[in-house]
Amino acid sequence: MRRTLTGSAAIAAILIATLAARADTDMEARTNASRTVIKAFAGSLQAELKGAMKASGPLGAIEVCSEKAPEIAGRHSEENGWKVGRTSLKYRNPGNAPDEWELRVLQSFEDRKAAGEDPATMDHAEFVDQNGKPVFRYMKAIPTAEVCLNCHGGDNVKPEVEAKLAELYPDDMARGFKVGDIRGAFTIIQPAE
Repeated sequence: MRRTLTGSAAIAAILIATLAARADTDMEARTNASRTVIKAFAGSLQAELKGAMKASGPLGAIEVCSEKAPEIAGRHSEENGWKVGRTSLKYRNPGNAPDEWELRVLQSFEDRKAAGEDPATMDHAEFVDQNGKPVFRYMKAIPTAEVCLNCHGGDNVKPEVEAKLAELYPDDMARGFKVGDIRGAFTIIQPAE
């Protein structure tokens, strides 16, 4: 026997279905907007790093990461009304240490990489409660490229680079990476409303 919903049960079912469809659409729109902002942030940062590497080598790149990267993230944050940044399991700047949610996502990225997924395609988005308020969070993995090893590699980091890193980041953990490792992630927090 087929049962049909009537009255308030039918209205509730329609409302739940409508809200679920709206949430899926909102998730997709927010994820796509986040990808666009991260692409712009990464592009700006990469252009600065390439210019610095060409002009001053790895020492110039260190300056970009320590001074210009926070400015670029701040600009994208201000333009969008979101918090835009970078984080890592092995961070260099203590200000980029992952919060609990970022730590969980970074660990899931490592699990996905171990299962064979390409870090260049990894991202994650979800709505979460943060300090009693709903927010949308997004992360995009940053794969380690060959050029990154000048400052983030193991034994191949030059002595002058080692000295500058030790001066700027005495508690540096961002070492020992190989090409293809997950260097960290770009991260976004958007208000849910």
